Amino acid sequence: MVFAQKQSKQAIINTMTQSILEQVIDLAKQKGITAEAYYRASQDTPIEFANNRLKSLSTKASEGIALRIIADGRLGFASSTDLTRLEELIDAAIATATIGDPIEFAFAENFHLTTPDSHYQPPTTASLVEVGENLIEKVHQYNPEILVDVNFGIRSSQTKLATTTDVYTERSNHVVSASLSGNLVRGEDFLQAYSYDVTSDREPDYNQILDKLLQKYQRAEQTATISSGSFPVIFTPMAAAFTMGRLFETIFSGQVIAQKASPLVDKLGEKLFDERLTVIEDPTIGVSACAFDDEGTPTSKKVLIQAGEVKQFYWDRLWAARTGLQSTGNGFRGGLSRPNPDLVNLCFTPGTTSVADLIAGVEEGIIIDQVLGAGQSNVLAGEFSVNLDLGYKIEKGEIVGRIKNTMVAGNIFEAFNHLIDLSSETELIGGGSTVPYLAFSQLGVASKQ
Repeated sequence: MVFAQKQSKQAIINTMTQSILEQVIDLAKQKGITAEAYYRASQDTPIEFANNRLKSLSTKASEGIALRIIADGRLGFASSTDLTRLEELIDAAIATATIGDPIEFAFAENFHLTTPDSHYQPPTTASLVEVGENLIEKVHQYNPEILVDVNFGIRSSQTKLATTTDVYTERSNHVVSASLSGNLVRGEDFLQAYSYDVTSDREPDYNQILDKLLQKYQRAEQTATISSGSFPVIFTPMAAAFTMGRLFETIFSGQVIAQKASPLVDKLGEKLFDERLTVIEDPTIGVSACAFDDEGTPTSKKVLIQAGEVKQFYWDRLWAARTGLQSTGNGFRGGLSRPNPDLVNLCFTPGTTSVADLIAGVEEGIIIDQVLGAGQSNVLAGEFSVNLDLGYKIEKGEIVGRIKNTMVAGNIFEAFNHLIDLSSETELIGGGSTVPYLAFSQLGVASKQ
């Protein structure tokens, strides 16, 4: 009965929202303008433990509409969280069009798709509080000196899009996130380690989160040093996602290509990387999986790099039109903003070597696990420079301890010309990137002893 009541309540909300979008579109038609109305609603329940204790839990909700219009050949934009003043929203968008850019693209047309809502029921706050207390207890069984933070997030969101050009799309998403971090202070030595999981159709794997955190502390129990120079470097999937993944997302963006700022301009069809490197976008998996983007364009799998060759870039409608191309279904928004090119799920095809064998094959080198400052260098040139938040020394194929005050720098084009291999194992990072371990035979290492 309770589930049926929830369904009935959701049906009423859906009807009300659809009515609001219909009102916006009808008002736009009455004013003789072309319009695209994007509706987003979300409910968030964060639960936070800090320094071993429950600190806060709350629930907050938000909703609003972002409106793009075309009036007299110019683009206007306005957004509002007040859904009772729709005509004022349209008038505001029309006003911005008087000083807006000349229109260079068209809104989506003749497309209707509603993604069925998931029947997954997220965990209750009471159950997550209990999970948090258990995780803290288990970390303290390993080392009671660790100050433990635990954070959970339950988010339910709904997005809808309607246009005067006969488009209506709708999708819902239910995401649960869990992160576990520990702070260990000994004199002037400060060690912070963390792990996390993000899911959309199941509860996070709390045991796996715990095991990863404890493994980090176990690897960091001893300290080690490394001199400055050129050494083999292995990136864990998390570190690879935050460095290599973000670099690829940047230089393959249609916006960066159109602005002539990417090093890949005029490089389509060229082999710039090791032939073992294949990178794709797969919008069918991960917590952000979706059949269409925030402009009403269908998404699709796409190959960005195939066997080292640059194959494709990704585009929203605006930047694609500026280069005479079509959108690839990658126009996404942050909240009630204008859309920009973005990826749903970046996937690195795994290699053939196990993680254990990658480590065993290193005579002297390092593993990068957690990074700081992934964007400090010239990202648009494919360069990276990261400080190690947490890293380990490898000697004769064994992890011997934690290294501190160390930085690794390089260029992805040069790095992948020194690729040892990608691991056969992969991890889904943050629910949005599927990445293996990446091992390179030489990268620049700078260390302060």
